[in-house]
Amino acid sequence: MNKYAELTGGDKLVIAMLIYPGMFLQDLVGPLTVFESLMNRDIHLVWKNLDVVGNENPAQTKLIPVRPTTTFKDCPKNLDVLFVPGGVPGTLTMMEDPEVLTFLAEQGKTAKYVTSVCTGSLILGAAGLLNGYKATSYWSSLPALAELGAIPTKSRVVVDRNRVTGGGVTAGIDFGLKLVALLRNENYAKAVQLYLEYNPEPPFNAGSPETAPAMVTQFLNDMFAGINEASIQTAKRAKKRLRG
Repeated sequence: MNKYAELTGGDKLVIAMLIYPGMFLQDLVGPLTVFESLMNRDIHLVWKNLDVVGNENPAQTKLIPVRPTTTFKDCPKNLDVLFVPGGVPGTLTMMEDPEVLTFLAEQGKTAKYVTSVCTGSLILGAAGLLNGYKATSYWSSLPALAELGAIPTKSRVVVDRNRVTGGGVTAGIDFGLKLVALLRNENYAKAVQLYLEYNPEPPFNAGSPETAPAMVTQFLNDMFAGINEASIQTAKRAKKRLRG
């Protein structure tokens, strides 16, 4: 009898992670690092084709290129996890891309867990996958999330039935560990946490608008004003399209 069975066992998991031009790399890499720590899993980095895509800034596609492993057409069905990262302005483009939205909507019908990190939840919402669900996003994107029928919830990770959404950027590791606990068990997730030595000790208590100095929060609000308004307007167009 294997005394470590709960830390090593489990059926094979099939995970599809959308990648796209303009995504924020950390939104992908955090969860991917956690998922790669799982035993008995297949991970697919999915895009329209197998061409290399950029990240963060579409004008810097050679910064750290990411190569898809699977196309939309060849992506397995009945996924255990469907995952979408965030990153603007790429998010806004994906929110109005019919091919991306159709892929997500179809896969979302049968996926065991439909998930995202950061503004990836706006893309899920634009695909009609968060209507009536509690969800989170990057802190300044919560108003846009509300336009898509989701129930914005300020939390590092939000679980509502089979929807699991993570907050901004660095929340991807927290999100990944929570999802591992759901897919396997809590001790399995704790083993992954220790394997990754995930024991954060941030040098400052400024990781949310509530704890950051008021001047810092205002600076970022001013800096994001244009993209936040664009997110809301894009979400409104998506809502109109979903309503037919």
